[in-house]
Amino acid sequence: MTLWLTLASGILSLVLGILLGVMRSAPVGVVRSIAAGYTEFFRNIPLLTVLFFLYIYFGGQRAGIKIDPVWTAIIALGIYTAAYVGEVIRAGLSTVSRGNIEAARSQGMSFMQSMRYVQLPQAVRAAIPPLGTLLIALLKNTSLATTITVGDLLFQAQFVTDRTFDPNILLIAGAIYVSMTLPLGALVSVVERRWAIQR
Repeated sequence: MTLWLTLASGILSLVLGILLGVMRSAPVGVVRSIAAGYTEFFRNIPLLTVLFFLYIYFGGQRAGIKIDPVWTAIIALGIYTAAYVGEVIRAGLSTVSRGNIEAARSQGMSFMQSMRYVQLPQAVRAAIPPLGTLLIALLKNTSLATTITVGDLLFQAQFVTDRTFDPNILLIAGAIYVSMTLPLGALVSVVERRWAIQR
């Protein structure tokens, strides 16, 4: 469950984050402001608040829609992490040389074409290390899903601890988290070496 939450919310946050990063670099001021507002809002509230709000609002059918707690956690983790991914992508876009952008525009490319074919590929490659760090943080943040009854690793560890009164179970859960984050960090390093832009 922990890995599923990480994968699903990671994909959601990457898609939303790239969109936010592009919006932050758009030539239209209103679009930039919307993206900046989203980013500042989610970067300045706790993830737990987002989880509880979505769980109470949709889990309690206040919106007339009932969403499973697992999907509530995925959406909450995804939209929250997207604010940070958007900033990473925006920073990556700022590393693209002005000459490349001007060359693309001189070929008759529109802003979106230049973004898609020239700027974004370079920005994503430059952003691999911080994106990897965010992915590892996201994996650890999935432990908060236990607060809305999602049966992830921490939830199961707490359940066993409550039944056995053995606090060492939580140490085992911590060791399992380490066993997942260390290989993930190694994988990010491999991807960085293979795909990152050579400086």
